[in-house]
Amino acid sequence: MEEASTSASGGRAFPRARSGLYYRFTQQNLPAWKPAMTSGCLIAMFLIIGVAFVPFGLVCLHASNHVAEIIHRYDVDCIPNGYKGNKQAYIKDSSISKNCTQEVKVLNHMKAPIYVYYELENFYQNHRRYVKSRSDKQLRYGEYTGTSCSPVEWDNGHPIVPCGLIAWSLFNDTYSFTCGSKEIKVNRKNISWKSDREHKFGKDVYPSNFQNGSLIGGGKLDPAVPLSEQEDLIVWMRTAALPKFRKLYGVIEEDLQVEETITILITNNYNTYGFGGKKSIVLSTTTWLGGKNDFLGYAYLVTGSLSIFMSILFALIHVKNPRPPGDPNCLSWNRKNSSS
Repeated sequence: MEEASTSASGGRAFPRARSGLYYRFTQQNLPAWKPAMTSGCLIAMFLIIGVAFVPFGLVCLHASNHVAEIIHRYDVDCIPNGYKGNKQAYIKDSSISKNCTQEVKVLNHMKAPIYVYYELENFYQNHRRYVKSRSDKQLRYGEYTGTSCSPVEWDNGHPIVPCGLIAWSLFNDTYSFTCGSKEIKVNRKNISWKSDREHKFGKDVYPSNFQNGSLIGGGKLDPAVPLSEQEDLIVWMRTAALPKFRKLYGVIEEDLQVEETITILITNNYNTYGFGGKKSIVLSTTTWLGGKNDFLGYAYLVTGSLSIFMSILFALIHVKNPRPPGDPNCLSWNRKNSSS
């Protein structure tokens, strides 16, 4: 075994055998461990999962229930009585004031920071054509040579910056808040992802020819401010996966007390009436788990409860019909032979 053999192709010598770890690895002769999934192992596994998941689910639900949240839908209430039957005429007529005043009451103490979101429903930002109608190269460098922004690409032979349907349909409702005679300030800085501001939107790219056509889609942009500082646009350009979504509008950096009445001055500019959409404003606090979301807690509770139920069921079956591990009589082909 220690001698060398010569290959038939030309005299190069190879060792017939090798010793040590390399040889054992190449010959797949290393020690291995394979768990034996016995009845006791499975019962213990399901029991551990259940004991771990159920308490964690309760903790998640407790954290979600401690989130103070106000949701107020305003798209119906902000239509004047004379236009209730023709909402499209109201929203498209620029001569009509779009200002609307709404009041909400704080039912639970809301500790700063309080996040202000606008919520849209029945708005499909995940539509394939809508998602593709943008130019990331233009947003970053100001260059556009392709056709990905169709049908919002050019205006009288000049490129539109930013181009595409996503930017064209920019949300443009605005909100301001007062409590009695005191104005509640909303911080609108740093509401977008830092990575988006620094890497996806150019600091030397400025809007041009935006919303200058006959068909206006949404909000306008300041042509003197670079795209990297247009945070409303940056937030809007990160498209949502579901037809009901929230996007951050700003942050209130002072507490709101119980039973306070908050007056919201809304400019109802955005047209959701043409496709049956809904608009709401949301004020929400957060916990260590984030915003209000009961799904995670219920998911852990259901999974943990099912695991405990399965462990009890397997234990009862094992007690009633025990099966010794490694019993060859339990093999399918042995059972067939014994029955015949």
